[in-house]
Amino acid sequence: QSFDIATLTGMKNRVSRGQNDLLEWQYKAERMNIMLEAKQCCIELIYSNVLLSELKVRQQHAQTIATVYETRLQTGDANRIEYNKAKLNLATAEGEYARIRVEREALLMQLRRLNGGIDIAFDDSHHEEVTLPDFDSWFAVAVERSPMQAYARKAIDVSKQQVALMRASGLPSFTAGYMSEKVAGEQFQGLTFGISIPLWENKNRVRQAKASLRAAQMQEADSREQLHGRMRMLYARTAGLKAAAESYRKTLEATSNADLLKKALDAGEISLLDYILELGLYYDAVNQALEAERDYQLAFAELTAFEL
Repeated sequence: QSFDIATLTGMKNRVSRGQNDLLEWQYKAERMNIMLEAKQCCIELIYSNVLLSELKVRQQHAQTIATVYETRLQTGDANRIEYNKAKLNLATAEGEYARIRVEREALLMQLRRLNGGIDIAFDDSHHEEVTLPDFDSWFAVAVERSPMQAYARKAIDVSKQQVALMRASGLPSFTAGYMSEKVAGEQFQGLTFGISIPLWENKNRVRQAKASLRAAQMQEADSREQLHGRMRMLYARTAGLKAAAESYRKTLEATSNADLLKKALDAGEISLLDYILELGLYYDAVNQALEAERDYQLAFAELTAFEL
């Protein structure tokens, strides 16, 4: 039976625990990615819920216009071209509503997959209020809490322990046991004890461990630099999207023309074509505002994924 000295045994145990910690950080990184995917899916669902509510109103408006022009066609107050425009406007509204409903169902299926196959009823239509922190102080926290950075730092610790272990492996090892041997007319039995002193066999192992340590240190520095660049880019993008969303929101609050356009159409002040074109411009602005809010929330979720 061979055995190591206590110092070497303790080093092996520390290396083993360090490798287990690396697996734990890998698990946390995978968990973070899954949680981020789930959060982004929820943000997309909120966007879909809000958009469906908006499209439902548009569809009802289009249906009202189509009904009015069908009546006018029958009474001779409108021609077939105007009626066809009204029907085409209704078909467009209905098609867009149906498309978003299909996309929403796909998102619910994705969320169910992430939830282990369990259905989730998701009817929320309000994004959470988020505030961008100061980048430098926030990044210092992100570096400490990022699973990938923690993994890189732990890899350095494990590599250092591995170097120490390889050096210590050059210490003598011991064997002890019981031996029995028979020769002609004689039998020898008794305890045995031996010592082995490695001279050259461990040299390359130490060199390899040192190379692994240098690689781990370079990987940690590169990982930190990449994280900083990526986070700086995400931070700037999030700030830009936040400003765009707020600008859209303020503009729409001050220039909502849907009701005014309907009154002008009913009064005969504008044609049906003008009404549809003007309303389309307003709808496009609303869609862009909703998309800007969604994109801002998605960017912020990715920016703060380490908190999940």
